[in-house]
Amino acid sequence: MTINRNLAKFAPSINTSGKAAVATITVTVVSSGGNKFAMDGTAQQTVSLSKGITYRFDNSDSSNSGHPLAFSTTSNGSHGGGSAFTTGVTTVGTAGNTGAYVEVTLEQDAPATLYYYCTVHSGMGGIANTDVAISGWNRGTWNEGAWNSPLPVTLTGVS
Repeated sequence: MTINRNLAKFAPSINTSGKAAVATITVTVVSSGGNKFAMDGTAQQTVSLSKGITYRFDNSDSSNSGHPLAFSTTSNGSHGGGSAFTTGVTTVGTAGNTGAYVEVTLEQDAPATLYYYCTVHSGMGGIANTDVAISGWNRGTWNEGAWNSPLPVTLTGVS
């Protein structure tokens, strides 16, 4: 199963500069053959991220305590011989505490695949597919609270 953010949710949140609001993904830790990160309630779910969109991984739930979330170009991150991917990644607060989150805004040249992982424990993470392209975006014009033209969107790389 994958998370594919519905762009219709973003359309009302597009501001006059054409930037979308932040998309929030809720992160919890669940027991599923050992501790695993759950994205929006599903353990080790593949997450599809569009480059240029800002995603906020809300890891403030107390189940995240002691399980810092990070991203890597290597499966299982530092436990798999890799290191943290930090370009466009901002960590705020401490996992498991109120207000904690990891915010990700990927540049157009970001790797096609990243992996999310716990920096302390092996085997908790999953895949973040970043090869999701948005094309055909026509911002149109905003007139008295409504768009004057439709917003055609084509997605590729989304499963």
